[in-house]
This record gives sequence, structure tokens and C-alpha cells, in this order.
Amino acid sequence: MLGYVSPRASCRGRISHGAVILGSTEIGEGSYIDFNTVVGYPSRDKVLEGRPSSINQLDELSSGAKIGGGCVIRSGCVIYEGVELMDGVELGHGVLVRKGSRVGRSVRIGSGSQLDGEVEIDEGSNIQSMVYLPHLTKIGKKVFIGPLVCVTNDRYPPSRKLTGVTIEDEAVIGAGALLLAGVKIGARAVVAAGSIVVRDVEPGQLVMGSPARPVSVREIFEEKKRSYEMG
Repeated sequence: MLGYVSPRASCRGRISHGAVILGSTEIGEGSYIDFNTVVGYPSRDKVLEGRPSSINQLDELSSGAKIGGGCVIRSGCVIYEGVELMDGVELGHGVLVRKGSRVGRSVRIGSGSQLDGEVEIDEGSNIQSMVYLPHLTKIGKKVFIGPLVCVTNDRYPPSRKLTGVTIEDEAVIGAGALLLAGVKIGARAVVAAGSIVVRDVEPGQLVMGSPARPVSVREIFEEKKRSYEMG
């Protein structure tokens, strides 16, 4: 893949050969953009209207993205225009971040994950591989989301009413959990692996099952984790 850096872009980080940087993208000091990545890809509407036939035309359509300092964007990532990644964000391979998403400081997002619309992730959160976060998802600070978690935003698909999921500060979502549209996961709540969450989870609760029901509290979860780590 041939690289391209827009003349409108401001790049203070390291850009590998084969990266494509479009529009008035800003890349902060100390950031690393790996080969075979695209930063600033134009929105769907612009592409359909403009029908670009060259990288220069694609560049002209893009308003660019904003990448903070000290970020790592690995190969295969596609970051759309209108995205903001704050300082210290780290993306695995093949991460998709669509227009309007905002990712806070020191967030880590694992390989193959998708932010499929306007998604907000606050600082210090850890999103593992192959996680799906649709339009209108909001994630608080220091949240942990295990691999293969699927968040939804449409109760009766396909419908014209989308309702985002909210995951509050320091919540833990276990691997393979499914969160239905509109639910709120309270601060420090825990969703067990494989659970299907169909209603709100209160702060500090541990829920499990299909549908997920309260079975314990965060303090007991932490006690068991400490015992497991010491064993």
C-alpha cells in the first residue's frame, strides 16, 4: 500500500511508510501511526456524494481527525474524520473508529474492535479485542470490557429509534456479554461473562445469566479476585 500524507495535515508524530493521513488531521508529538492505516477517512455521505476516484479526491473530501500525543495506532486501523483521540490512546490492529467518536486519555482498545458511530469513552478505560460499540454508546472512566462483548442500540431492529447504552465509571463487563439497547450499567457494577443484560444494573451490583439478574455485589467480587490472585 502506498502512503499519503495530506498537505493540510499537521503531523508531529512518527508516520510509517504506507499510512494514509487525510484532510486537516492533527497528530500530536510522540504518536506512532503504523503502516496500512487510514486516519481522517471521509464520512459515508461525503463518499457517496463525491464518488472519489483518487487519493487526492478522497483527501479533498476529508475534514481530518485529531490524534493526541503519545498515541499508538497499529496497522489495519481506520479512523474517520471528526474523531478525537486524546493523549496516550493505544489501538490494537484493525480497529475501526467512525465519525464523531471521542476517546479519552490513556484508553486502550484491542484488535478488531469497532466504534461504529458516535461513541464516547472516558479516560483510562480498557476495551479488549473484538468488542462492538455502536452509535450512541457512552463509557465512563476506568471501565473494563472483556473480549467479544456486543453492545446494541436498537430494541426492535431495524427501527428508526436508536437508544445508546451507558456504562458508568469502573464497571466491569465480562467476555461475551450482550447489552441490549438503552440499558445503564451503574458505577462499579460487574456483568459476568456471557450474560445478556436486558435491564439497568444498579451501581456496585454483580449480575449474571440470561437474562442477567443480581447475584452478588462488587465487594464480594473483589474479595474473590484477591483470593484467586494470591492462590
